[in-house]
Amino acid sequence: MKITSRFTVAVHTLLVIYYFSGKEKTTSDFIAASVNVNPVVIRRTLLSLKGAGMIEVKAGSGGADIVKDLKEITLYDVYRAVECVDGDLFHFHENPNPSCPVGRSIHSVLDVHLADAQAALENSLRGVTLAQIVQEFEAHRGA
Repeated sequence: MKITSRFTVAVHTLLVIYYFSGKEKTTSDFIAASVNVNPVVIRRTLLSLKGAGMIEVKAGSGGADIVKDLKEITLYDVYRAVECVDGDLFHFHENPNPSCPVGRSIHSVLDVHLADAQAALENSLRGVTLAQIVQEFEAHRGA
């Protein structure tokens, strides 16, 4: 099981916008060079982040800017903005056999644990702000 790379691409994108703010125009081509993906991927990411109110994108090749306070953007906000999970994190196999005692009971036994695991992940992401990520980035960069 993997969360799509849209999440890490979005966090990378936000860090590029932050780091190069005032130094470079953070266009989709510029960001794509750092992320090492096609600029189309970055344009989709920028649209999602803009839709979530985290950034603004200037028309043409004006670049992007973060418009929300970094302390107010959590990793959960980014996770939701780029819709790397649609609904439940765990996809349950289709049609367990109701004639089998295991198949008949598997949902009632496992569903609550899977929901708890997803809630734990999401709560962990809610506890980390982009300001913290920037601080960790700056510390690592200086090391």
